[in-house]
This record gives sequence, structure tokens and C-alpha cells, in this order.
Amino acid sequence: MSYCFDIVGISPILDFFYYQQQMEQNPHRSKAYLGSYECTLDSFIQSTEMIVQKPNWDWDEVIESIIQFWLQRQEEVEHWRRAFSECKEGHLLVGRIANVDCLRKEFVSLL
Repeated sequence: MSYCFDIVGISPILDFFYYQQQMEQNPHRSKAYLGSYECTLDSFIQSTEMIVQKPNWDWDEVIESIIQFWLQRQEEVEHWRRAFSECKEGHLLVGRIANVDCLRKEFVSLL
């Protein structure tokens, strides 16, 4: 399987947790969202532990995709670091992990 990580935005904490609970209802979902109080690699890796009902994915590969994002997209990381530092308290930086194979199946089923 392959996974893709991306930082997608900044969200109020309560909105994020509400949305995450809705997403976790489906154990066969193609994506999962991670919330972090800091724009650091370590904090996003640690946030994988906060997913209560994890999909049946290879979580070592998920973490590897987060690391690769951090190493290969430094400008984007810096953009989000600046934006998040300007944000008022009560917000999280949100990342998304996508299971590429599951996402592809979802798109094919739409056709």
C-alpha cells in the first residue's frame, strides 16, 4: 500500500474533533485526519496515536509518508509554520493521511 500525507489547514479544536469522530465511524475509509498543536514532524507522528479507531493500514508506512513530506516539502512546511504561529489559541494544524489504494477504489466506484 502507499500513503500520502499533506497539511490541509488550521481548524478550531472542537470542530476538528467533531469532524474526526464522524470520519472514524468508517473503518474502511480512505483517509484519516491528524491534529497537531505544533508544526513539527514529531507532533504529527505523535498525533497518529490519537486516532482512536485506526483503519487497518501499515502504520509504519504512514509514518514514513509523514517523514518524506517533511523532508521533501520544506517550503510548504514553513508556510504552515508561519500561518499557524499567527493563529490565535484554540486551533490545531490539520494534516491528512490518504491510503492511495482505497482512495483510488472510491474514485473508481463513482464512475
